[in-house]
Amino acid sequence: MADQSIVSALVLGLIEGLTEFIPVSSTAHVLLAGHFLGFQSPGNTFAVLIQLGAILAILLVYFQRLLEIALALPSSAKARRFVLTVLIAFLPAAVIGAFAHGFIKSVLFETPMLICVMLIVGGVILLAVDRMKFTPRYTDIMDYPPALAFKIGLFQCLAMIPGTSRSGATIVGSLLMGTDKRSAAEFSFFLAMPTMLGAFVLDLYKNRNALSFDDAALIGVGFVAAFVTALFVVRSLLDFVSSRGYAPFAWWRIGVGIVGLVALLAQRSAG
Repeated sequence: MADQSIVSALVLGLIEGLTEFIPVSSTAHVLLAGHFLGFQSPGNTFAVLIQLGAILAILLVYFQRLLEIALALPSSAKARRFVLTVLIAFLPAAVIGAFAHGFIKSVLFETPMLICVMLIVGGVILLAVDRMKFTPRYTDIMDYPPALAFKIGLFQCLAMIPGTSRSGATIVGSLLMGTDKRSAAEFSFFLAMPTMLGAFVLDLYKNRNALSFDDAALIGVGFVAAFVTALFVVRSLLDFVSSRGYAPFAWWRIGVGIVGLVALLAQRSAG
């Protein structure tokens, strides 16, 4: 049983790393996979805590860029405005996440059928937006105004519903408000840093009494797997969406959602 749990943690970590930064909802994939694997995690902490691996992956990839921005803060108004825009975009999710944490984890995260439906709905929306012909007004994330960032942050709050996708919600919101596809994905990367770190810290605090050494071992396996796979995704995603757009991710969401619904219905019938 322990070996099976380690294998499940490894599989879930790989899924987390592969899906965290693409608009398909890593939470949905991890929760659904965990459901069908029979993987149990008190309060679903595993799904959030292994995100630390993905967080460190994006910090590593963007370390040089982050360092340059940090060093420029004292002398560059543009750098200071960029940091402010990221914090403004992060604020709505921080407030709602803090107050609605219990409902999100105990109700929404425990509803696989809702997750599948949201995968399909989100996929249809992403596909429609990807096909729209926009004339981008913003192509450089350093030029995003604070008002735009706040609106993107409101879109990110939709990801409180598992299956919606944090990156998907921010990317769709960005595109609808005049950004190009590449910068929309890149801004979702930067917004992920405080958002995912905040979710990690909050979940760790809320479940500090439920975690055990065994949980730590499983989380460690998932963390390493998520870190390695997320490195690959972050380094390749911007070029991919610049040339292919978001349609492949939309179709993937729809496919996974349909397969998940069929499997859940079959499971209920068998039960």
